[in-house]
Amino acid sequence: MTTPARPSGWGPARQRQALDMAARYRHGATVRELATATGLSPSTVLNRLRMVDTPMRTQQQTLALRQGPDRARLANRLRTTYQGGATVTALAERHGLSARTVRRLLREAGTVLRSSAETRTLNRAGHEAERQQQMDELRRWYEAGVSVPALAAVHECSPSTVYRLLHRAGTVLRPHGRTITGPATAPP
Repeated sequence: MTTPARPSGWGPARQRQALDMAARYRHGATVRELATATGLSPSTVLNRLRMVDTPMRTQQQTLALRQGPDRARLANRLRTTYQGGATVTALAERHGLSARTVRRLLREAGTVLRSSAETRTLNRAGHEAERQQQMDELRRWYEAGVSVPALAAVHECSPSTVYRLLHRAGTVLRPHGRTITGPATAPP
């Protein structure tokens, strides 16, 4: 492949960048992905690709290029995690994708997406399980002799929150100001 003539006013660095973008584009990167990676606008990326005579793809060609075993594996992995309770947003952050791309991949894998209400219910259930675990842990430490102010400091919350959670956990509380003497050890 010959190097295209440099447009007037282009320095060597700009030409290298355009040739690098052209190579990445030929290997499947989209204009939007190149714009995000370089910090340029999509129209600037398009102009630079055209200036180095890059043959442009249609959307269908890009999609066909991206269809393959790696995409199918990713879609199946996303489906498994999503069905295990992960949200689209969490999957997007974990895999460095947009939420739109995650939804598209989930649909390609045959996943029926949850409604917003179903997602909120699932999140609430997850938070309740975490809260129950925290209450059980507080109860074990409290019954081992750790004071409420110490528990509040460790869990970065107020003593009143610790008291409320201990009460919800069914803990028999000591009279205020009374702690078990001796060093606190790990709860049973």
